Amino acid sequence: MVIPIIGLSILLVLTSTSPFSLDSNIGCNSHDWDCSLHLPLWVSETEKAAIEDRLEGWTKDLETSGADIAILASCLKKPLRPLWISQKTVIWINEVPDYDSWDFTPIILVSASSTSGVTQHRTTSEFSWNYIPGAGDDEESWARGLSPNLFWNHAYDLISTGPDVCNQKVADIVEKDRVYRARRGQDAPQITVKPSISESSPCLDPLLCSDLSNITISSSDEERGIFWLGSTNLALGSSQIAAECSSNVDCVLNCDQWPISVHHQEAEAYLHLPIVSSKMDRFSLFNNLSSAVNFAKSNLTKGRTLLICCHDGEDISVCVCLAILISLFNDEGSFDDGKFFSETGITKCEMRRRLVYVCKFAIKARPSRGNLKQVFSFLNSEVAEV
Repeated sequence: MVIPIIGLSILLVLTSTSPFSLDSNIGCNSHDWDCSLHLPLWVSETEKAAIEDRLEGWTKDLETSGADIAILASCLKKPLRPLWISQKTVIWINEVPDYDSWDFTPIILVSASSTSGVTQHRTTSEFSWNYIPGAGDDEESWARGLSPNLFWNHAYDLISTGPDVCNQKVADIVEKDRVYRARRGQDAPQITVKPSISESSPCLDPLLCSDLSNITISSSDEERGIFWLGSTNLALGSSQIAAECSSNVDCVLNCDQWPISVHHQEAEAYLHLPIVSSKMDRFSLFNNLSSAVNFAKSNLTKGRTLLICCHDGEDISVCVCLAILISLFNDEGSFDDGKFFSETGITKCEMRRRLVYVCKFAIKARPSRGNLKQVFSFLNSEVAEV
């Protein structure tokens, strides 16, 4: 239910009397828009009412988050509305109305959950459905090594193959990309999906019958890069790009499990903190954040630039950077050696606002919830010590 809530919160902000309102940006009469809450039929009235009761608070959080709502307001011509598609959805192509005739902008929500097999069955007074917790949240559990860029580069081929040979097509695409990168000396680990039960079981999707913990996914070339956070002297990137471009920065904070070779001669210009994901160790990030902040503080005080990297540059390094940004920078993004943080502390709203700031520059950022929780716990513990 997250996306419908976000979509409606955006609409409520845009149709309000705030500076972000559509009327003040493009002269559109947005007050006639349908800003009611649209949910799937299987959501009970009780749950819908509970969501509606909290919408005002979520809308205020969005307004104060620092998100660039004005850009959205300048291009949105119709209200947002979610539409749900599952594996059993039947769509008659010749009966789909022309997009221009719709009085809303659709957000198509495609469920990765299977509608059969070993699933949790839920019911309401009128509807029932099968639910797989987290089926669409963690792509390592169903994408079979297919990265977003690989998917979009081969989207039509994958769709045209049909469900019977789709998995084989994905395997071929992923393997060709792995070989391409391996021949160029790039990071290209073998991706395997180990079946955990016999393939003769007809009632289960093969994807649900795999030992998915053995899947390793690496970012493709297009997903790598160095992202500078405004004028903070902080940058984010993958460990591979850090090894290749370390001469372009003054110091490197490596949060990957494995060390990298850098060009810096000074010991104080490089620190390796082998941090693992929260799924492997719930306290790995928390236990290393103090060292990360101290390393950043000693170098930023001298006006040095700092590149923070992890395996893919999307999760752990983003969370470490977030902790550094909150601990050592003021509300305006200027380094103040922690003065602002020691005076104001931290709230979830403020942490969310700083994360939005990071994501404005690090466009590939995808921090996990488990790691963000560790950052918040660390910051609270630092406030308690002060």
